[in-house]
Amino acid sequence: MANKYRLLKDKHQKEVNELPYMFAFNDEQFKNGLKKLGLNENETNKLIYFGAGIYLKKVDLPKVEEVHARHKKELEFEIKSDTIGDKFIKDMFLDEMYNHEYGYTRDIQPVLEALNISEYNLRHSENLRNGLMLAKQVFEEKEQEQEDIEEEIEI
Repeated sequence: MANKYRLLKDKHQKEVNELPYMFAFNDEQFKNGLKKLGLNENETNKLIYFGAGIYLKKVDLPKVEEVHARHKKELEFEIKSDTIGDKFIKDMFLDEMYNHEYGYTRDIQPVLEALNISEYNLRHSENLRNGLMLAKQVFEEKEQEQEDIEEEIEI
């Protein structure tokens, strides 16, 4: 069965990649980004800084905000739809555990931050707690399987 969380993340990433952004961390990148957006160096007043080196045209801000708001709603919908936490939520936590080096740190905080889930939300949401517990179990089982394989290879 496909990982619905990964499919949703990939869909969201594709949509974000198609947004009219420019990234600039130096003057050359800024100049190239202006060209990409169809602006010249005298039209910087038409830009807005979005953060993290991201710029976009002011006229595109509503579209960008709409896409980000829709992504948030789609994620919330999938979380609410997984009433037990054994499908989407488990996959969500597991995916982010791998993305945030949980295997090395055993620190769940970066995972929660990446998902914008507060400890309050976690405490007051049975499906989130259950999904996290299931993800941790799967994570531990996969780690144990890997250790067993490594031991067999050393023999």
